[in-house]
Amino acid sequence: MIKLENLTKSYRTPHGRKVLFQNVNAIFPEGKNIGILGRNGAGKSTLLRIMGGIDYPDSGRVVTDQRISWPMGLSGGFQSSMTGRENVAFVCGIHGIWGRAQRRVMDRVQDFAEIGNYFDVPVKSYSSGMRSRLAFGLSIAVDFDLYLVDEVMSVGDAHFKRKCEEIIAEKRKISSFIIVAHAMPLLRKNCDVGIYLESGGLTIFDTVDEAIELYKGEQPKPQSRSGATTPPAVNA
Repeated sequence: MIKLENLTKSYRTPHGRKVLFQNVNAIFPEGKNIGILGRNGAGKSTLLRIMGGIDYPDSGRVVTDQRISWPMGLSGGFQSSMTGRENVAFVCGIHGIWGRAQRRVMDRVQDFAEIGNYFDVPVKSYSSGMRSRLAFGLSIAVDFDLYLVDEVMSVGDAHFKRKCEEIIAEKRKISSFIIVAHAMPLLRKNCDVGIYLESGGLTIFDTVDEAIELYKGEQPKPQSRSGATTPPAVNA
């Protein structure tokens, strides 16, 4: 169960305070894979960070009885002077994973990341692709009830994307996912229900297709070849 209770979140900007969520109350469907959509700046990634415990609301709270991952593929949390192995060991320690269990996680991450000897080299020497591989491998190597995925499958080469999709398909047999992505086929393939963020709140739909249709209707239409702008769609 995931429940948002009076959740409010805002940021200070040069143009004043931007409110992403204002006293939001919602209960997410249990046992479902959820796709989150919304226009740029609607707060999709922020909501995932709050649920994953790496960002905090101005007020309100997230109530859950599930073990929730940090946003999958988040590489900004690595300590750059530490090696990949040391970063993995540090995260394991935070989550109370020690001894044989930690070694299993280490082996899973090293096998998935496919960065060879760089696993024992400081992360500051990694390319962005290597950081993504390490971050995704670490996310998926630790067992959670619910995984948060934020656009991680939009980076990397075709081989890496295929590995990501395969491991998510495997994990879906025993865990649930909340996915933020702009790739509609990815959401349709992996999600049961949809959530659309707008105007400081959110709407939960019974199917991900309903949320996708609303999202597509909200997007600005491309210009025609003559340079004229197609009139925006009108939502019923």
